[in-house]
Amino acid sequence: MDEKNWTVVTEFLLLGFGDLNDFRILTFIILLIVHIMALPGNILVISLISAKKSLHCPMYFFLSQLSLSEIMFTTAIVPNMLRLVLEGGGKVSVFQCILQFYLSGIPTIVQCLLLAVMSFDRYVAICRPLHYTIIMTFTHQIQMVTTCWLLGFSLSIIIYAFLRKLTFCHHTIIDHFFCDVAPLLQLSCSDTSSVELVSTLLAYPIILSPFLFIVVIYISILQAVLKIPSNIGRQKTFSTCSSHLTSVCLYYGTLSSIYIFPLKDKFIYANKSLTLLYALVTPLFNPLIYSLRNQDIRSVIYNFVQILQLGKR
Repeated sequence: MDEKNWTVVTEFLLLGFGDLNDFRILTFIILLIVHIMALPGNILVISLISAKKSLHCPMYFFLSQLSLSEIMFTTAIVPNMLRLVLEGGGKVSVFQCILQFYLSGIPTIVQCLLLAVMSFDRYVAICRPLHYTIIMTFTHQIQMVTTCWLLGFSLSIIIYAFLRKLTFCHHTIIDHFFCDVAPLLQLSCSDTSSVELVSTLLAYPIILSPFLFIVVIYISILQAVLKIPSNIGRQKTFSTCSSHLTSVCLYYGTLSSIYIFPLKDKFIYANKSLTLLYALVTPLFNPLIYSLRNQDIRSVIYNFVQILQLGKR
């Protein structure tokens, strides 16, 4: 068919979770509650770290940036997802769809890089403690965080620019609750080879390189910990990494299932569930993981609650 006779598509139909029938309102309420819990949780982490001088150290500074990226990601995904649940699906323009992918791609890249930076912080603290204050200066912290965000914006905008060049002319249905690069490529009727090449060249290093870096770092940390003579000393030292390790396992476990080892089309509901876990549950768990397993943050929260209780008397 001649390209001139194609009807250019200007909007897509996102199916969301399909027709939930009697469970639509219940599903909406559950997802809304999780979102309401996750958003203030990350805001609280940022606020506590900014307000309390006792938390002004590299690990917590990186944690505040991780929470900021979580807020950005959920803001890009969840509001429209809730609309789709209520309406049983909904339309979105091509521009809005590609823009949503760009806005969700930025924090995804930033989170991968920040987790790698946080592992490096733990490595220096455990393996090179005498040089910690020299290596992890505030200037170096700002430089590392700025690099993470700049790479997030720049790498995402490269893929965004290639996606904007695509033409969509026949199929308009996306069986998902947000716009991702894979369904966009499937729906395009123009040549997608350049986009696929760029996505592959960028996506795999973005996900795999930080993960491999984290693995190497923790091998070095483990070797250093095993040299500590007492069991109590080993447990105490390695416990400083427990929150970060939990976040890495939760984050990369879902992310790799979605992008590195994606399920086949016939398991689309499983893919949706994994994406939902990554988009909604992970942002909720991260503040809980660092709050419940970190003595410093628990102490600040406890003192804050005590002050509130005294104020009410």
